[in-house]
Amino acid sequence: MKFPLLRSLSTGLVLSVMVSGFSCTSGLLPSEIVPLETGVSNQLAQHRKQQIRHLLYKLHFDLPQNREAAIAAHETIEFELAATDQPLQLDFKENSDHLQKLTVNGKQIAIRHEKEHLLIPAENLKVGKNQIAIVFTAGDLSLNRNDDFLYTLLVPDRARTLFPCFDQPDLKAVFTLSLTLPQSWQALANAPLQDSTSQGQSRKRYQYLPSDTISTYLFSFAAGKFIQVTRQESGRTMHFYHRETDGEKISQSLDPIFQLHRDALQFMETYTQIPYPFQKFDFVAIPDFQYNGMEHVGAIQYKAASLFLDAGATQDQKIARSSLVAHETAHMWFGDLVTMEWFNDVWMKEVFANFMADKITQTSVAGSNYDLKFLIDHFPAAYSVDRTAGANPIRQTLENLQDAGTLYGNIIYHKAPIVMRQLERLMGEEKFRQGLREYLNTYAHGNATWPDLIKIMDVHTPTDLESWSKVWVSEPGRPLFDYELKTESGRIKDFTIRQIGEDGSDRLWPQLFEVALVYPNRVEELTVNMATEQVRLQEAVGKESPLFVLFNSTGQGYGLFPVDMHMAATMSQLQDPVMRASAYINLYENMLSQLSITPAHLLDLYLAALQQEPEELNLKLLTGQLESIFWRMIVPAARVAKAPEAEEKLWQALQKVSDKNAKKLLFSTYKNIALTQEAQEKLYFIWQKEQEPAGVTLTEDDYTSLALSLAVRDYPGADNILATQLQRIKNPDRQKGLQFMLPALSGNVVQRDAFFNTLTQQENREREAWVLAALQYLHHPLRHATSENYLPESLKLLEEIQLTGDIFFPQNWLGTIFSSYQSPEAAQLVHQFLDEHPALNPKLRAKVLQAADGLFRAAALQTSEAR
Repeated sequence: MKFPLLRSLSTGLVLSVMVSGFSCTSGLLPSEIVPLETGVSNQLAQHRKQQIRHLLYKLHFDLPQNREAAIAAHETIEFELAATDQPLQLDFKENSDHLQKLTVNGKQIAIRHEKEHLLIPAENLKVGKNQIAIVFTAGDLSLNRNDDFLYTLLVPDRARTLFPCFDQPDLKAVFTLSLTLPQSWQALANAPLQDSTSQGQSRKRYQYLPSDTISTYLFSFAAGKFIQVTRQESGRTMHFYHRETDGEKISQSLDPIFQLHRDALQFMETYTQIPYPFQKFDFVAIPDFQYNGMEHVGAIQYKAASLFLDAGATQDQKIARSSLVAHETAHMWFGDLVTMEWFNDVWMKEVFANFMADKITQTSVAGSNYDLKFLIDHFPAAYSVDRTAGANPIRQTLENLQDAGTLYGNIIYHKAPIVMRQLERLMGEEKFRQGLREYLNTYAHGNATWPDLIKIMDVHTPTDLESWSKVWVSEPGRPLFDYELKTESGRIKDFTIRQIGEDGSDRLWPQLFEVALVYPNRVEELTVNMATEQVRLQEAVGKESPLFVLFNSTGQGYGLFPVDMHMAATMSQLQDPVMRASAYINLYENMLSQLSITPAHLLDLYLAALQQEPEELNLKLLTGQLESIFWRMIVPAARVAKAPEAEEKLWQALQKVSDKNAKKLLFSTYKNIALTQEAQEKLYFIWQKEQEPAGVTLTEDDYTSLALSLAVRDYPGADNILATQLQRIKNPDRQKGLQFMLPALSGNVVQRDAFFNTLTQQENREREAWVLAALQYLHHPLRHATSENYLPESLKLLEEIQLTGDIFFPQNWLGTIFSSYQSPEAAQLVHQFLDEHPALNPKLRAKVLQAADGLFRAAALQTSEAR
């Protein structure tokens, strides 16, 4: 081994470093002092990675019964150090008064805490083994404390808000945890429980075994009043912790929950040829969890509502649950076993988790259509960002981990799987799998980058993956396709397809996709290899002229595809549900870009299609797009005029279909768009009598949703409706959630104003799921006359929310606020904010542009119609 960066050190130190296993072949010189700044800079992370090895944390937290009481804690950090040429920076994002005692290598020293770092003087350190002991009060920001339970959530850089640590993903460590907690509480952590001892009559102590080697963001524990369920699944013991009280949900859900985890594990072990790589596999369902799931090793966390379904659950909900479980299970290999080196590659773990989840669900859920699910799950979500002025590439730069949360979004969760499927198709399934297996084995229990993966994949394909990656991974945006179809004597004479960047650039997105020539009694599909800016489909020449051409008929191509308006009148010719879904998506995207079809025309097409669409996933896509057009893309006066017809056609479709899942989707859409007095009275009758429409199964959650829908419409007696519904709810966690939302639902604008003002305080935004649910009604289209006033202050809070909220909260805050605004005045408020804040974090600016894109398009449409 060579040590060029250590040439200025003594021979003795070089030998010590070699023995310890250090290899500093790139990066910073040890003599270069790392600046002290808030967060975790890339420069600091690289320096520490060169210097630190064999990291071990021993942590103890004393958890009180009272959620307001401080949590006393202490820790010991052991590690080997390569050099002592400058102070060592430990990350701790809390007030200095949380630090009580600091001991370094057996000597107590003065505490120096600046800019979110605990500084350890160089003179107190030594080359080789070091030990730091700290007595402190745990930080509350990421402890998610409730009256009788709490849980950690430390991704991406939140471990440093809980305890002092080296909070970067490539300094993996072993964690040995102990907890003191109330006797009535349960707890789970990354590692198996070693022993439990009583600490008097009311307290006990849990001691856990040393964990597997994991990154700080994966360290986790949850503690509180949980119900524990233990099962054996294919020879593996699984522990499940939850707080659900609904007996029907429990009986309907426990078997599928364990079965889905078992199946996902079996699939991943077979696909990767690597046995499950950690000591245990447990999970916990948390009420109103911030995400749908989080992949903590040995202690996966889920949003309870995503796991516990009842008899009224639709097939789509069951598929979503399967995808969620598969996603988090796949993370055990992609993300936990092999972890990104730096959070600029966070998308790598997410893309493979989603990619594998789609494959797993195909085998786990009977009757699931893999291609259809993939198309509907990923394409609309990816387009929703990639079409905007704030579009970001899949792989982004990141200078400081405090900005890592801004990297998350639909591009890494939804565009990336589309791109990865294109890569799989380009390489072939078996070559692709061989490459992934090699990648996992090469970097097991370590860290890797996207270039590391591409280097391995390149060996398995003749394609220049570096050039392919540049446009697909390193640049934002999507291609815009156009075509020319010449016919003569009823035959195709020429069929030419062209692409340019939607932004007008001449970039090329090499990809494979299909176009379908649709005839009265058949469909012929042709594969397009879009390796150049213009492609002539020689296979089409001489074929009979079709009724219409459908682009991206298999749902694997990516871009803004043209639509043949003859398709609108003859879409029933498309027997394949994937083709119909692709047609719906193409129509919707063309409508948003003001190409080929208007919102009013598309709304009419969708209302007609409701009567004919037999596929549940397609019906979900249709109804979702229909609601968006109804509330955002047509002006209020036209909406009121259209409402009676829309309500009638939805109710007719509800009566016509026989499938119970389709009925429920249609009823939900009817409830969401109801504007006429007749429709609202119908909803009130159903809610008051708890009398379901024929064939529709409604649960407690559905009746709560009905009550909320009536309240936001200022239905007579709305306050009594909400009070009654609050009494009907049996689960205390759900009761508290509704109680929190009540001021946002008030018909009194003064109460709504007061509620919004409370959100300016960080402590009132801690229950993020509750806040987002309340914002949906606070900013409902029927409240826009007053809620528009909240937009400027909501935008001003964005930077604070990014620093204090969890990773998805800033984009969810923006997305919920801007979900239905359409006026030029609202659009102007956003533009004004951006103009007045030129120094806004560029990634947050992009989030604003992404969230407000629908508003900008709706406002532009109104302006053009006014002309």
